Amino acid sequence: MASFFSTVKRIYLAIYNWAVFTGWIQVLIFAIKALNESGPAAVYDAVEKPLQLAQTAAILEIIHGLIGLVRSPVSATLPQIGSRLFVTWGILHSFPETRTHILVSSLVISWSLTEIIRYSFFGMKEALGFTPSWLLWLRYSTFLLLYPTGITSEVGLIYIALPFIKASDNFCFRMPNKWNFSFDYYFASLAVLGIYVPGSPHMYTYMLGQRKKALSKLKAA
Repeated sequence: MASFFSTVKRIYLAIYNWAVFTGWIQVLIFAIKALNESGPAAVYDAVEKPLQLAQTAAILEIIHGLIGLVRSPVSATLPQIGSRLFVTWGILHSFPETRTHILVSSLVISWSLTEIIRYSFFGMKEALGFTPSWLLWLRYSTFLLLYPTGITSEVGLIYIALPFIKASDNFCFRMPNKWNFSFDYYFASLAVLGIYVPGSPHMYTYMLGQRKKALSKLKAA
């Protein structure tokens, strides 16, 4: 029975990883095509639907970690996926004024390259039981460049959105009300920006540690 459930788990995770991989491939192709034909201002419109679908599918990774389907720590997965969902839905989807900025191009390319490598790595691992050394190296090395470019783009787009957030009542809950509670999306967005300050170096250091472990095993093999 344990063997059966293990097989079902591997099949499910293989399908999940390759399905999301396909979504990110689509995002990258659409982004490059839009950049080549129309420039950075056209990128968001070209990738909007596959970007939203592929990024939102990452919520399942949090669930996978919570129920023990994968060994990835939720403490590392949750902030990264949470910040990306905030930018995808809370900034780009909610404030169209940000969509034509060149940072959208760097964001989309950084995210898609990262995820194409990551999902193919895990997809191959689940489907075949191993990953080639070159893919393992890419998985644990490309973040050295793509993480800073992605984070810079995320922070930049949130900052660019701040004046539009302040001028809008989107997602705000004003007093007086029967719950005696208020919520201001502008200050919440400022708080998210503040979290990036300690959070980004922490995540980068964590990934450097993971890289050291993974590549040391590769050298020993």
